[in-house]
Amino acid sequence: MKLRESGMPEEAYWETLLDVPLILERLEINQQLRDVVELGCGYGTFTLPVAKRISGVLTTFDIEPEMVERTRQRAAQAGVSNVLYVVGDVFADGFGGEPASKDACLLFNILHCEQPVRLLAEAARVVRSSDFVHVLHWRFDPATPRGPSMNIRPRPELIVNWAKEAGLVSCPEGILDLPPWHYGIRFQRPGI
Repeated sequence: MKLRESGMPEEAYWETLLDVPLILERLEINQQLRDVVELGCGYGTFTLPVAKRISGVLTTFDIEPEMVERTRQRAAQAGVSNVLYVVGDVFADGFGGEPASKDACLLFNILHCEQPVRLLAEAARVVRSSDFVHVLHWRFDPATPRGPSMNIRPRPELIVNWAKEAGLVSCPEGILDLPPWHYGIRFQRPGI
């Protein structure tokens, strides 16, 4: 299912809106993570730097074949070879694979979808016990230059509540400021 208001602006402009190194540092995306799954590769803005930081394989999903192809081209140009590309609908088919098989799941600028709790539950299903679901979203501020309309843009507190419904717990650092236009939250799948 294509998400509401999920259109991408021109690639060069899109990448001016994100401080990717800062975001990845504050969300603690690093070599301690082995296998990671990402929903929505877009132009590869996060896919490539995440793949370079982790020690395993990044599996990235996008419903748009053009986005997957653009990300694949950029990865080839950059010599990034630890990415598995999937053109698919995570809402219809899930992330696939075994439950509890990933160190992390990335849900970046995606939780304005129609069924956020369902998506967070699928993210919780795929990460190992005590591992993480990383969320990034546009601030709830009409001054942001992009992002979904304010009537569907989630406030951080709402995402925290959705995550609880999905069986996730917030990490102690709480809501992270990710300038210039975003916030982030790390959630953990409780240990059993």
